[in-house]
Amino acid sequence: MAKTGTYPRKVAVIGGGAAGLTAAIAARYNGAEVTVLEQKDRVGKKILATGNGRCNLSNIDLSASHYNGKNPKFAFGALNRFDFSQTMELFERLGIAWKVEDGGKVYPMSDQASSVSDVMRYELEMLEVETRVETRVNAVIPQSRGFSVQLNDGEYFNADRVIVTTGGKAAPNLGSNGSGYTLAEQLGHSIIEPFPALVQLKLKAGYLKQISGVKFVGEAEIWAAGKCRARAAGEILFTNYGISGPPILDLSRTAGEYLREGEKVSIRVNLINTMSPQELETFLLNRLQQQAHKSAFFSFVGFINKRLVPVVLKAAGVSDIYKKAGQITAGERNAILKILQDWCFEVTGTNSWTAAQVTAGGIDVKDINPKTMESKLVPGIFFAGEVLDIDGDCGGYNLQWAWSSGYVAGESAAT
Repeated sequence: MAKTGTYPRKVAVIGGGAAGLTAAIAARYNGAEVTVLEQKDRVGKKILATGNGRCNLSNIDLSASHYNGKNPKFAFGALNRFDFSQTMELFERLGIAWKVEDGGKVYPMSDQASSVSDVMRYELEMLEVETRVETRVNAVIPQSRGFSVQLNDGEYFNADRVIVTTGGKAAPNLGSNGSGYTLAEQLGHSIIEPFPALVQLKLKAGYLKQISGVKFVGEAEIWAAGKCRARAAGEILFTNYGISGPPILDLSRTAGEYLREGEKVSIRVNLINTMSPQELETFLLNRLQQQAHKSAFFSFVGFINKRLVPVVLKAAGVSDIYKKAGQITAGERNAILKILQDWCFEVTGTNSWTAAQVTAGGIDVKDINPKTMESKLVPGIFFAGEVLDIDGDCGGYNLQWAWSSGYVAGESAAT
């Protein structure tokens, strides 16, 4: 293990999540004496919840379009310096075999997020990295040489370099409480107001309880200020409060951003995205003619989810859903077509931080060096992971950001 200078640098890593553990490993690989300060009772807790407990490690498509923030291109300073291949090499060295699934998502072959947490904690032990749990940091105070880290019990911990990897505000039960923003502001950094992302949307509709639990494969679009602002496709789920599913999580950032700006936001849902409007119109006309003797309600059974049928018909203005299918008027048929491929709901908000998978907003990256993750305002302070104003789409992009930014911060802090 290489040493820099006549003595190893003392590096304090505040926060023991994905970015923090990676930063600690990288700093130690580069000869630093490392201490991880974690406020929960163990490190790596949030890793256990990622990928529905499977840990979506990364994605083979790391294009810029999958990252968000005031300056999303900032992310590629770290993503290019510690890229996908280097990340997978690190995890292979730690013992993680991996596989690629639909959408380029990368998972451990064990399908256990605990595997990832376990091998990282084992590596820290082998490297003799000190881990102090149930330890909160109140302030980081610059000294003539290095920093004094003020702990919640009144103790002061000295370090040559400090890496802040405290996460954002999503999943506060796992330790993300926004404390890193306070530390950053104390050091002169500005904060882009955080809001929940990769989170379910709340809708305004009187019949949500009737269709709660209904899943379908379709498309959705977020509309604000008269324009379509984002679209996504995949498995979508209606809930008693609104709508969920991977496409909705991806759209939630855009919805939240416009809601935060005071805009009226709506979501348009396409239940039948396998047909063009013309194809669906022909199909529906033929189906209603062929099943003219059945009730309007029963004529849709076998075409769309049965629980959706009464809601779709009533939303289309068919007051008597048990009248004969052959009695549906041209106007009602057109309204049904509109509902099936362009069902519009008002978005009233998102679910809370507890339900969010990631934080949008955070420390403004304008004052961070993208190649080293070091503060431009306070040399010797580094930031990595979700605490910064960078967030990724659903599909492994946020963990890759944590690994890359954490590794670069750790390596830079040590050398």
